[in-house]
Amino acid sequence: MRTIADRHRTGALDWEDVRCFAALARAGSLSGAGRALGVNHATVARRVAALERALGRRLLERRPDGVRPTAAGAAALERARDMERAAASLAAGGAAEPAALVRVTATRPVVDAFLLPRLARVQGRLRGCELELIGESRALSLARHEADLAIRLGSPRGEDLVGRRIATFAYGLYAAPAVARAIAGGARARWIGFDEASAHLPEAVWLAEAHPEERPSFRANGFGSQQLAARAGLGLALLPCYMGDPDAALRRVEGPVPPPRPVWLLRRASSRADPAIGAVAAALTGLFTEARALFAGGAGR
Repeated sequence: MRTIADRHRTGALDWEDVRCFAALARAGSLSGAGRALGVNHATVARRVAALERALGRRLLERRPDGVRPTAAGAAALERARDMERAAASLAAGGAAEPAALVRVTATRPVVDAFLLPRLARVQGRLRGCELELIGESRALSLARHEADLAIRLGSPRGEDLVGRRIATFAYGLYAAPAVARAIAGGARARWIGFDEASAHLPEAVWLAEAHPEERPSFRANGFGSQQLAARAGLGLALLPCYMGDPDAALRRVEGPVPPPRPVWLLRRASSRADPAIGAVAAALTGLFTEARALFAGGAGR
């Protein structure tokens, strides 16, 4: 007797197994995949195990940060996404091509302070693309398909990546107007620093080395919070110029700053021919090119 699963089979593969695998790879946990699909986590685990048996290879592995695709799983995920798009098109009667999901990872400040206010300008060029922005301090793995495009500081290293340098981030010292005037008049600056969890960041290391005698009067774990603290008059903050210069509530204060850092837009070498990823990459490159002076610190107030 044929089962429901048999009716969904294409060759030796069960579509429901493939769907569960793709959901688990995206969610990073059985519970998250189950919620996305409306099934329990045991069903997800059982179906993914069945797919691995059918293919004769391990597709996913448990890591401290969740379930992630293996090298074989990353390749399988590309094909699974193609199958999902084809299924969505079929469900829609084949009338329209379903939107292609493109995931872009960058630091939270880049997402919130730069990309989100500007994306409306390029929406017209991204028809047929479903864009997902991931604001994350951790460097997500493109090789493991945690994202499709990455905006990263510093030169690319590791993984099989291609990309281009799209900007240079310069830094400045910023404070509320009253604090800036006091510092200009000879008052000692009260520094806004980084918390212990952020002490490894290049900016935090520079600040500690450049001002070893200074103990910050306030600490925060990111540029966004530090910017708000500077606005509130809590002290002097080291910020990327693209955040500090446009902020009417802040003034730039003269003083030494870290050297500029290159910004790269990266993608998997295997995704060179993907039209959706290419369209998003071109749109992002355009936004960064237009704002080159802002990133370089040429708009100081």
